[in-house]
Amino acid sequence: MSAAMAHIFHLQKFSVHDGPGIRTTVFFKGCPLRCLWCHNPESQKFDRQLLYDSAACTGCRHCVQVCPTQAITGSSGTTDLSQCSACGACIDACFTGARNIAGRFADVAGLLAEIEKDTVFYEQSGGGVTFSGGEPCCQIEVLEELARACHFRDIHVTIDTCGHVPFSSFERLLGITDLFLYDLKHLDPAVHQQYTGQDNALILANLRRLSAAGAKIHLRLPLVAGVNDDDPHIQAVIAFARTLHITQVSLLPYHRTGNDKYQRLGWSCPALSAPDPERLNEIKRCFSSAAFDVGIGG
Repeated sequence: MSAAMAHIFHLQKFSVHDGPGIRTTVFFKGCPLRCLWCHNPESQKFDRQLLYDSAACTGCRHCVQVCPTQAITGSSGTTDLSQCSACGACIDACFTGARNIAGRFADVAGLLAEIEKDTVFYEQSGGGVTFSGGEPCCQIEVLEELARACHFRDIHVTIDTCGHVPFSSFERLLGITDLFLYDLKHLDPAVHQQYTGQDNALILANLRRLSAAGAKIHLRLPLVAGVNDDDPHIQAVIAFARTLHITQVSLLPYHRTGNDKYQRLGWSCPALSAPDPERLNEIKRCFSSAAFDVGIGG
């Protein structure tokens, strides 16, 4: 086994929302998109990042004393993020857990050992491992190695992707990936650019090619009120999805559970909302009427 290292920010056991059954989800750090509704904002940058919870800070100033770049000042632990190297020294000095680092390197052997610990749960529930992010395909070398090793061990492999990567990355995963969870944000390239920082040409092209290659795909639609939940857009998505080999559609209403992370990163929280429950059910009925297997959430 190689010495390849994956840059991840979280490993979640007993996940039930990232594919079928009970799963272990490995969250890779770094993403080419900057979706305004992202509920894991710490996943976006490829570098390690400091998250600071001011409410948990007691003002002990131990972090100030150990910071090698003098990025932390004052009794409140104010951090100049432009000076912070995310070295982790302040994490070790903090007794209250007010400081955390998003991002760590994990070797393939160690990750496989963690994944294999729950094999019995995968077998009983029809679960497996999901590689998510961020965008796992941005680390294609280590992702392919992990996916191949899991496939060899008869562990169901799911890859959660935004699709904004070279198609050559998907080609390397065909045959060793059981399911792709493919996010579709918006069909209009200008609107997509506005809300994600990238247009959607590559994403749509990859989705078409992945479908044509016979991959099993579950389409995931993040839904934000006033952005992509209107009737013309929903009907356009349905028409597009009918041209593809899509086995399931998941409607993912926007939620605010990640807003505290924005605050801890020192970022502004997005002023967005989910479609109301009645509208979500209307959208679900539209997909059901078009003969899609559709659910809300998951």
